[in-house]
Amino acid sequence: MRKLLQKILRILSKAVVKKYNPIVIGITGSVGKTSTKEAVFAVLKNKFNAVKNEENLNNEFGFPVAILMPGSKCNLDDYYADSKLRTLIFYFHILKNGFRLLLTKTEYPDLLVFEYSAEKPGDIDYLVEIVPSNIGIVTGIGEIPVHVEYYSGPEQVAKEKAKLVQTLSPNGLAILNHDDWVVFNMKDLSKAEVMTFGFDPHASVKASDARFFIEEIKEAAAGISFKLNYEGKSVPFRLPNALGRHQIYAALAAAAVGIHFGMNLIEIAEALEQLEFPKQRMKLMKGIKNSLIIDDSYNASPLSTHAALDTLKEFGDKAIVKGGLGRKIAVLGDMKELGIFTEKAHRLIGNLAGERAEYLFTVGPAAKFIADSAFNQLPKENIMSFGSSDEAGGYLKGFIQEGDIVLVKGSRAMKMEKIVELLI
Repeated sequence: MRKLLQKILRILSKAVVKKYNPIVIGITGSVGKTSTKEAVFAVLKNKFNAVKNEENLNNEFGFPVAILMPGSKCNLDDYYADSKLRTLIFYFHILKNGFRLLLTKTEYPDLLVFEYSAEKPGDIDYLVEIVPSNIGIVTGIGEIPVHVEYYSGPEQVAKEKAKLVQTLSPNGLAILNHDDWVVFNMKDLSKAEVMTFGFDPHASVKASDARFFIEEIKEAAAGISFKLNYEGKSVPFRLPNALGRHQIYAALAAAAVGIHFGMNLIEIAEALEQLEFPKQRMKLMKGIKNSLIIDDSYNASPLSTHAALDTLKEFGDKAIVKGGLGRKIAVLGDMKELGIFTEKAHRLIGNLAGERAEYLFTVGPAAKFIADSAFNQLPKENIMSFGSSDEAGGYLKGFIQEGDIVLVKGSRAMKMEKIVELLI
């Protein structure tokens, strides 16, 4: 039954895309896909009748659902429901709307902004066969990517994600992260025009002078400012309530898309200043006892955890100096789906955490490797390991002091958001 439904969804969604022929912007990578999708959508939503694939509608089932949803009255809560009846009703309405789109002349978005998930080999092939992209964006991969558990190694992950730009037509556009050498090297694989983004001076769209701003520490009003540079022109950009370097990358990739569609840098800057990044992704929140919580609990990979720890150090130093009190605390859970690289990846993060944080709390069995490696840099009494997020959160409620800066990050399975809920 599941395979039959998947086949019907694939055939129907392919037919709808062929009929309406929307511009498709595809986004893949091991980190920053959702933030980039939100940034691109923010830049283009007033220029086009655009839609994005919501939530996690980025796989073999979610992708066709996202294509067939426009104009329907479906509730995404039913898609994620535990009830089989609610799920069946949801798919009935999706298929009904899909046939309506196919068999009648109706309004349909003229631009789709979609994440392309690549959890296992063949995923990108499957998705681009349903929805070929006109513009392909690759955000970042890193040396040990997320989902590497299902591949023979990092090289195969990169090869799979590269298919997004390989399948672009000569009239398309590949937008690549110049600072990630694995992604940058994909430029030789694409027949399409190539634009790059990053901090590297040779990137097509580049950022410079990046810094944190803090308007009022007690209200957790903060963000990142930087200059965006393109073809000799420079415009100041400001991303309120954003703390992650990858969020700057998201803004740069979105700016490249906007430039491609003829927007000027000021228009793009104004659009991005209104951008709300997704929850649980480098969001600054006011915590108990006048602490500050950096909520990055949505998910974790080695690359994104490295970036989060860099932020804890850089932002924490500035915030503590401004506030006069506080300690830099990292609360890190297991990073899942790393296969044979699990111990190596966690130990590398442990070495980094020991340099970036003053106190370290880990959650889960794999995260004990983080704690073990951090002993090289931190006193033993500054490190604790817990079996669950509930245990860690309960202890941290009593441990937190005024002015502390607390980073919370881990894979979805670790439920690190429970810790955030206890601390805000």
